Amino acid sequence: MNMKQLYTVPRERNSERVKKLCYLYVQKSDSDARNQPRDAVFNVEVGAQVEHRGTQANRMEVAHTSRKAFEGSLMRNSSPGEEVSLGISTLTLTPLIPESPPVRRSQPISITSNRSKGGEFLSPSVSPIPNPFPELCSLPHSSLLNSSLPSESSDKCLIKVYGEDNSSRSVLVSRQATAREVCHLLVQSAHCSDQENWALLEHFPTLGLERCLEDHEIVLEVQATWSPKVKTRFMFSKNYAKYEVFNKQTCFFPEAMVSDSTDTMKRMTSQEFIQKLMTSETSPQIQGFLYLKGYSKKFWKKVYFTLRRSGLYRSTKVSKKDPRHLQYTADLDVSNVYKVVDGCKLYGAPTDFNFCIKPNRNQGLVKNLKILCAETEQIRTIWMSAFRLFKYKKQLQSNFQLSKLALRSAEGSKPTDSKPNSEDSLVAMDFSGKAGGRVIENPTEAQSAEQEEGQAWRKREALRCCQSNMNSEPWTSSVHKTHPWFHGGLSRKEAERLIEKQGLADGVFLVRRSHLHENCFVLSLCYELKVKHCIVVPVQRNGKMYYSIDDGVTLFIDLLQLVEFYQINKGTLPVCLKCPCICVAL
Repeated sequence: MNMKQLYTVPRERNSERVKKLCYLYVQKSDSDARNQPRDAVFNVEVGAQVEHRGTQANRMEVAHTSRKAFEGSLMRNSSPGEEVSLGISTLTLTPLIPESPPVRRSQPISITSNRSKGGEFLSPSVSPIPNPFPELCSLPHSSLLNSSLPSESSDKCLIKVYGEDNSSRSVLVSRQATAREVCHLLVQSAHCSDQENWALLEHFPTLGLERCLEDHEIVLEVQATWSPKVKTRFMFSKNYAKYEVFNKQTCFFPEAMVSDSTDTMKRMTSQEFIQKLMTSETSPQIQGFLYLKGYSKKFWKKVYFTLRRSGLYRSTKVSKKDPRHLQYTADLDVSNVYKVVDGCKLYGAPTDFNFCIKPNRNQGLVKNLKILCAETEQIRTIWMSAFRLFKYKKQLQSNFQLSKLALRSAEGSKPTDSKPNSEDSLVAMDFSGKAGGRVIENPTEAQSAEQEEGQAWRKREALRCCQSNMNSEPWTSSVHKTHPWFHGGLSRKEAERLIEKQGLADGVFLVRRSHLHENCFVLSLCYELKVKHCIVVPVQRNGKMYYSIDDGVTLFIDLLQLVEFYQINKGTLPVCLKCPCICVAL
């Protein structure tokens, strides 16, 4: 009894109940070695009687016998169609793919530089199409590319600066460019109306730290101290309180906080304290209680601190102020003072008035930061300003004088007018009598006349403008949207944060929409290091709608008139509107 089985090479059996034993050999062909056998299917007729058994050992014995037969056939270079006798087996070779001619590999073709067209050869020096951009042909000498990207040997470098709205701009600056020079470049590129009171901030978003760079600081040297492990950026913003310590020398430092280190019982005024700091002969100091953050997030300890020329010290005795118990805490030369943003959430501070002393080469470790907390905003401002004075001394005063000189030169370049720049040069006059005007010498009478005249003038102006546009309503006017002091739907907390960032100076203000009252606005104003919010409500009179912040005593047809009025007259506000909060898009 003859039996045939089907096998698939290598060592794999497809079926056990067939009559023919077939093997499939697959071998890759190589075009370079044509003497090797091509892919083929071999039909093998087994003439011997193979006894089928159900055990696995017998199956493997049959497969091993047939495999050896094929290994012998491979050693013979048999061509397709040739019959090879292997004992009891006969192999018939049937090619799957017909023979193809040998493959010719591609060879490199030399392309001549001359092109022929119509039998005429063109010289390579003659261009068939004129080049519209000849300046871009030679890349090494291209002035356009060389001006956009600095080379390695160039003395300029690119820095990235962010704005208040998270927009950014890359600025090409020299390696010795100061913060003041970078601010002037950004003012020109952003087309800002004024060039002063701008500042470059160093911001650490993850740590919640930010500080205003001094005008003389080299920007690239500050950037070189950044750690790649901590996200850091430069920000471009207004800062009206940068030199408030020099604008208010007589009342900036309380007498209870300043003294002489050689005689702690000897008190001095704020102006004397600043003047002695500018000289190297004396040794003034500032002292007071602050909260110091411990290693734990919620651990804060009240400590008595003393700031001197040599550094920051803290007392080891809580209830004693003896200089013998002072312990060295921070070095002013290798550290900077930063304002902490949202310290209650990040560090569990007892109040919102936090600041930090960070080493210049800090790798972003919180344990290396000296995080301090004050009880009021005034105390925080005093300590941070004192730190700057002790660190930079006369350099800080020189920066202030340069900023004043630049402001005066900018005002001198503007067309002059007959209006005085100082409020002290204005004189109150009374023209109600028949004999002509008289000077009002009584300050109370002068203030009353100022308010009455301002209110009467604004009422007349409001009626005149209202009659010219009878159908206009206050909330339909959109003239305020084009002014930089209007900030749309800014929240109360965001408004306080913006004013604090741009300097807690008296008169810094902005106008925003109210989230609690429909068709109302809010005037946010800074006074005595605090932000006050005055609601602007619509008032109806004689069928017309006006704006007012004093319950309808003074009426305005739009927000522009309201802002212009309170920039001249204080009215019911604690201070006149002086410095608007401005956010520019870089």
